[in-house]
Amino acid sequence: MDKRTSKILGQIRSLVLITLGIFVNAFAWVAFLIPAKVVGGGVTGAATIVYYITDFPVWISYLLVNVVLVLVGMRTLGLKFALSSIFGIGAITIFFMLLPQFLTEPIVDDRFMSALIGGALAGVGLGIAFINGGNSGGTDIIALVITKYRNITPGRVILYIDVLVIAFSYFINREIETVIYGYVVMAVFAYTIDLVIEGAKQSYQFMIISKDRELIANRIATETGRGVTFLKGYGWYTKQESEVLLVMSHKHDKQNIMKIIYETDKHAFVTISKVSAVFGQNFQSIKY
Repeated sequence: MDKRTSKILGQIRSLVLITLGIFVNAFAWVAFLIPAKVVGGGVTGAATIVYYITDFPVWISYLLVNVVLVLVGMRTLGLKFALSSIFGIGAITIFFMLLPQFLTEPIVDDRFMSALIGGALAGVGLGIAFINGGNSGGTDIIALVITKYRNITPGRVILYIDVLVIAFSYFINREIETVIYGYVVMAVFAYTIDLVIEGAKQSYQFMIISKDRELIANRIATETGRGVTFLKGYGWYTKQESEVLLVMSHKHDKQNIMKIIYETDKHAFVTISKVSAVFGQNFQSIKY
């Protein structure tokens, strides 16, 4: 398979996963949150408030606000972002139009359970879209703009915005219970989306001591594309100098690296540590 074909297949895979994530997010709202009259955060939450008061369709309010946000986001995040946002906004708008026709009855009668399930599904769906380069518009755009320049998770940015939207819902219907359920959704959503995104970005640090260190280093660099650093070490027990391999890898490379070590030197001494973040070449850009 040539690079061009591989790139095209990768883009198709990303679009499929983005669509799946957005569908799960829309399903969470239509199947659990909106029927239970639970006001979540963001643009969708604001559109839901409008729907409760006026019966104005959620998808129309959502679309109108996002047109403005996309124009703002385009200036900061570029044309590629705008195109991915338009795709996401179009997809979730269609799902908001079609799903109510099939989900005419509430799946769960209890409002608290609706808030928990809806918040978790919405977070999972949006997390899947995020890690594949997509978004569903709304406050996601604001979150991505801020996280581009600051070392803060998208879930936390959305959390702050949601606090304001949900708090405002009290002045619409004067029900404190609705606000409380909204904050339940907000907390579950923020936790879930961070869990999905950070889990996908999880990195590992390998420290490897082996008599076949050069062969291991060569195979890791060739077969996984990960960089390898040789560190000078001194074994206190053996009283001999030795070289230690330092390797930083993404989560999906961990199994391949362990396989390489096992096949090359079954008696190698290996330590593996999870690291909270890795910045630099082939990893995340440095932020503060």
